[in-house]
Amino acid sequence: QQNELNSFLWTIKRDPPSYFFGTIHVPYTRVWDFIPENSKKAFQQSHIVYFELDLTDPYTISALTSCQLLPQGENLQDVLPRDIYCRLKRHLEYVKLMMPSWMTPDQRGKGLYADYLFNAIAGNWERKRPVWVMLMVNSLTEVDIKSRGVPVLDLYLAQEAERLRKQTGAVEKVEEQCHPLNGLNFSQV
Repeated sequence: QQNELNSFLWTIKRDPPSYFFGTIHVPYTRVWDFIPENSKKAFQQSHIVYFELDLTDPYTISALTSCQLLPQGENLQDVLPRDIYCRLKRHLEYVKLMMPSWMTPDQRGKGLYADYLFNAIAGNWERKRPVWVMLMVNSLTEVDIKSRGVPVLDLYLAQEAERLRKQTGAVEKVEEQCHPLNGLNFSQV
């Protein structure tokens, strides 16, 4: 059936069954309506849910933030070619200028301010490693800004699991995500 296709849900046949569901890091509202009922039902019926990372754990968020930073005493200006650094700085100034017009009335109604949002996304950018700055810049688009405040699918499911009092855990540690990205050399980035 159509509603069973492309569900990103795998069943591990055992008693009781286990499920493996592939998620993507986008606001859940962009994909929720396209997630088939069999996946939603498997989540509802589960008692234990494991995620890639525990995005509800303050330590995880803190460790993710720390791993993005250049070694102590280094700044992005020290590691990027001058022309790229200057282009990046101008682009971030443009984004900061445009951000108020990119925000939705709903975001403003929830008390989100453009300056706060910019700092939440791009704050301390001059101390971040180039790979993380690249990922940050890719998320500084009008479409992405309009969806800020909506949790990504992983976080939404984790919040739902907590709300439903399911046991949760993580299959990876921050370091397992951080070290491979930080190991890319400059030409790869």
